[in-house]
Amino acid sequence: MPRPFRFGVNMLEPAPAAEWRAKCRRAEEIGYDVILVPDHLGWPAPFPALVAAAEATERPRVGTFVLNAGFWNPALLAREVATTDALTGGRLELGLGTGYVRAEHEQAGLPYGSPRERVDHLRRTVEELDRLLGAEDHRPRPVQRPRVPLLIGANGDRMLKLTAEHADIAAFTGARSVPGSTTGQLEPITAEQLDERVGLYRKLAADRDEPAELNVLIQRVVVTEDREAAVRPLLEHLPNLTSEQALALPIFLIGTLEQIVEQVRAQRERYGFTYLTVLEPSMEAFAPVIEALRDA
Repeated sequence: MPRPFRFGVNMLEPAPAAEWRAKCRRAEEIGYDVILVPDHLGWPAPFPALVAAAEATERPRVGTFVLNAGFWNPALLAREVATTDALTGGRLELGLGTGYVRAEHEQAGLPYGSPRERVDHLRRTVEELDRLLGAEDHRPRPVQRPRVPLLIGANGDRMLKLTAEHADIAAFTGARSVPGSTTGQLEPITAEQLDERVGLYRKLAADRDEPAELNVLIQRVVVTEDREAAVRPLLEHLPNLTSEQALALPIFLIGTLEQIVEQVRAQRERYGFTYLTVLEPSMEAFAPVIEALRDA
């Protein structure tokens, strides 16, 4: 029996207090289960934004999607996590990743490191958070026990191994960094490549007592009668793909409401994705899909 669907929205645009609270209340009204905030310079600061989101709403959980571990010292992060979990009434979900935008590290005056060094730092961060937040004498204390649920965004082999070992939620972006890019440019992986990545994760996680929830980040939602016309503007950024191949990418949901609902159900069957996250620009477009899938 598959897990029920959950739906998250990643809030990207900073806003004054009243506007921020209003859009979080709108997300709750639409039916989102999780209100999320990323961790990039120029975007909202994650933890105060999540506290404000929780104060403005009643039902949704709140989470980071995802924190750049390279920005954080584990001891200071443990303080932020515990305080935020307490102030949100135990509604926090902690999403972590290695960080992939070299230019942001340079702007912040922080080392970027090699891919191996970034994964090593993330592993140390995860292990230290478990140690600190699980200690009875740690102050402040999180509300949730034994710990705040952990999401890890992963794609590479070592990251998938770390996710299999530690994460309650395994998040797949359906994309990978463009080699040599300093600005975090991403390129999508094909549906078949994602099959292989999810398959490797499942193999690595085979001995888990409890299976993790599987998440996918949806980059674009367009409800339309003309799929070809809707995908055409995206093809200039996807020079190696035909429109048919682009429409098959798990990170795009483009078509009529019925076609999108069928695609989501098919992806749950194929990959096991039951937790879907959309970006803020697609928040309203995804609303009828949530309604149609709520009891699916």
